[in-house]
Amino acid sequence: MARQTVERYLDLLEQTFITFSLPAFSTNPRKEITKSKEIYFWDTGVRNALLNDFSLNTARSDIGALWENWVVSEFAKFNMLCGKSYNLYFWRSKAGAEIDLVIKKDNAINAFEIKWKKGKTPTKVFTKDYGVKIDVITSSQPIIDFVWHKISTCRF
Repeated sequence: MARQTVERYLDLLEQTFITFSLPAFSTNPRKEITKSKEIYFWDTGVRNALLNDFSLNTARSDIGALWENWVVSEFAKFNMLCGKSYNLYFWRSKAGAEIDLVIKKDNAINAFEIKWKKGKTPTKVFTKDYGVKIDVITSSQPIIDFVWHKISTCRF
């Protein structure tokens, strides 16, 4: 399929609120990915329907990607409730280091690594380059713990 056709389909999915995308965060184009975007589903049920996998088994092969999609979509929904006052991004270096979610408002940056299970620690490159501590969100410490006390003020 031609790239333009795929881009039109992806645009249609965004316009109909089935998917949304996060642009790449970058201040150093020589070291970081700048032209790609990450695509997420607003509703993970649609994602599961396309994959024909409604298993509740936590050992399913895509559980990490499913968890990441859910967490990022919850942040995006929260952002919409706050009047889209935050800019949401992902970050990836050309060397392959990545941060799943970067939230920016004015000069303040928050970074989140989203993992189904505790394990590999997040990249230190982002912290070194931007001076930002990376918060890790795992299934054992759900996003709601983080957002609940901030929801009344729309502040991260």
